Amino acid sequence: MTVDEQRSEEALRTPSEANPIRVLIVDDHALFRRGLEMVLAQEVDIEVVGEAADGAEAVTMAAEMAPDIVLMDVRMPRRGGIDATSAIKEKVPSTKIVMLTISDEEADLFDAIKAGAMGYLLKEISIDEVAADIRAVYNGQSLISPSMASKLLSEFAAMIKTKDDRPQLPTPRLTDREMEVLRLVAKGLNNRDIAKQLYISENTVKNHIRNILEKLQLHSRMEAVVYAVREKLLEIT
Repeated sequence: MTVDEQRSEEALRTPSEANPIRVLIVDDHALFRRGLEMVLAQEVDIEVVGEAADGAEAVTMAAEMAPDIVLMDVRMPRRGGIDATSAIKEKVPSTKIVMLTISDEEADLFDAIKAGAMGYLLKEISIDEVAADIRAVYNGQSLISPSMASKLLSEFAAMIKTKDDRPQLPTPRLTDREMEVLRLVAKGLNNRDIAKQLYISENTVKNHIRNILEKLQLHSRMEAVVYAVREKLLEIT
């Protein structure tokens, strides 16, 4: 791909009024869906393309629409959000999923990450923040509500101390540069800050993260960090 072709491709991916971020809202409370839709309707670079009342409906709609972002509740009738996340990631790998929920259970957080979610936000956040969070995830960042992030770090610490007696498969080999990027991702840096710290371009950072996920056969940045800590590839301090 030439430089001009790469720039054209990036321009097509840049959200704008003509090329908005396509969002699917999944929640079993109709009033919450409608309120969120009304708020997002004010954003010229975001378009709500559909609403689903449960996980089963969400999987069907995501397969048909291939949205850029899915805002997914965790606890819903018929099919829960975490199970729906796994199904959507299998059917539409390019779709990025953010859990938006009242559940502050650690198990839900960890299961959501394993399922491929790129964010876990509690509904206690200001609804006005959702648009900014959608843009951040669209651009490759992973987001966790602060109260949940502390639980995730506690789990990391437990992983470091836990010894697994099961036979271990060979760990895919990451390059030194990929390890540097992964450590900075683990510290919560976004692509722009990683690029500045390593004196490389944001596109190069994105390529490294894509390679890391492919090598580890994982779906999200958060899942890669969990895997790396578990396999003693890095430590969180």
